[in-house]
Amino acid sequence: MEGNFKFHNPTKLYFGEDAMGHLAGELKNYGPTVMLSYGGGSIKRNGIYDAVIAALKASGKTVVEDPGVMPNPTYEKVLEGCKLVRDNHVDLILAVGGGSTIDYTKAVSASAWCNEDAWQKYWVNQQNPSCQTVPIGAVLTMVGTGSEMNGGSVITNRKEGFKRGKVFGPALYPNFAILNPRFTMTVPQYQMVAGFFDIMSHLMEQYFAGDRDCTTDYINEGLMRSLIHSSRIAAQNPQDYEARANIMWTATWALNTLLKCGKGGDWEVHQIGHAIGLVTDATHGMTLATVSLPYYRHVMHDGLHQFVRFAKNVWGVRPEGKSDEQVAMEGLKCLEDWMKEIGVVMHCHELGVSEDNLEQVADAVLILPVGYRTLTRPEVVEILRESL
Repeated sequence: MEGNFKFHNPTKLYFGEDAMGHLAGELKNYGPTVMLSYGGGSIKRNGIYDAVIAALKASGKTVVEDPGVMPNPTYEKVLEGCKLVRDNHVDLILAVGGGSTIDYTKAVSASAWCNEDAWQKYWVNQQNPSCQTVPIGAVLTMVGTGSEMNGGSVITNRKEGFKRGKVFGPALYPNFAILNPRFTMTVPQYQMVAGFFDIMSHLMEQYFAGDRDCTTDYINEGLMRSLIHSSRIAAQNPQDYEARANIMWTATWALNTLLKCGKGGDWEVHQIGHAIGLVTDATHGMTLATVSLPYYRHVMHDGLHQFVRFAKNVWGVRPEGKSDEQVAMEGLKCLEDWMKEIGVVMHCHELGVSEDNLEQVADAVLILPVGYRTLTRPEVVEILRESL
C-alpha cells in the first residue's frame, strides 16, 4: 500500500427491487421545493417518472421540472438549471436517470449560488465550492459512471471547446441514491453495453497505476471478474435480474473512491474519450472502448508488472513458458475478445472520428502527468490514429 489516504463516503444507498419505497421517507428531510432533473423523456415511457412524481406528491412537495439533460451535459444547460434553482429557491435537486443527469445536478448544485465564473472556478481551476450548495438525491436508471456515490461531474463547454471533469468533495455527493436493478432493464442494448465498458474503464484506470502489493488491487480484480461474468450473461439476456444487479453494484464500487485508496491512478483514457465525445457527441462508454486497447498497448511496457498481474488474476492467463510481455499481451487480447463478445464499438471512426477531425480531437485532450507514462501530443495522435 502506498502513502496516506482518507476514505469518506456520505451517500446513503437503497438497493433492490423495493428501493423506491424509501424515496418518500428521504424526501421528508428536505424543504418544500424539489427540482426534478431528467433526460429526454424515457422515464415517462417506462413508468419511472410516474413513480417518482407519486412519491413527491405524497410528500407534499412543489415540483419544478427540469427536463432535457443530454447524454453529454453542457455548461449552457447547467446555467439553465442554475436559473431554475435561484428563481424557485429549490431545496433539493432530484436526479432521475444515469450518470450524465447526476453529473449535471452536481454542477448545478455547485454553480447556482456561485458569484464567480463557475466554469473557470470548478472545471478549469479545479477549486471547490465556497458558496451555498443545494442537496442532491438520485434515482438511478442506467449504470456505468458510479455518479450515484461520488463527487464527479463531467461537463461539456462547447463555447470553450472542452469537456472536463471536476471531482467535488463529499459535500457534493448525492445525499441518497435509489438503486433498483430493474430500472436499468429499460435501457437499450447499445447504452447498456456502453455502460458495462464504462465500468471496466473505471476499474482499469485505477488498476493500472503503481506496482506494489496493494489490497485495493485485490478488490479491484474481484470486481473486474464479477463484471466480466455478469456482463456476458446480461449481453445475452438483458432481463437477467441477478446479472443486472451484480453489474449495478459493481458500477457503484468501481468509482466511489474506494479503489483509489493506497494507489495513484491514470485517467488518460478518459481524457482521450472526453475529447472524442466533445467532437462527435458519441456515447461516453463507447469513446472509452475505442481508445483503451491502443492506449494500453502503448504504455504496457512501462507498467509491465501490473499488466502481467492483470492477465493472470483477471483473465486466468497461464504464464508457463511465456515471457512477461507475451503474458501481458495475452491479457490484453482477452480484454479485446470480451469487448467484442459484449458488443462495444471497437474503432473510433464508427463514432465519427476521421483523419479530417483527428487533430481537432487531439487538441481537446488534456494530458495528465499520471499513470505509467505521461503522453506527448504526437503520442495522443498516434493512439487516436491506431483506434481508427
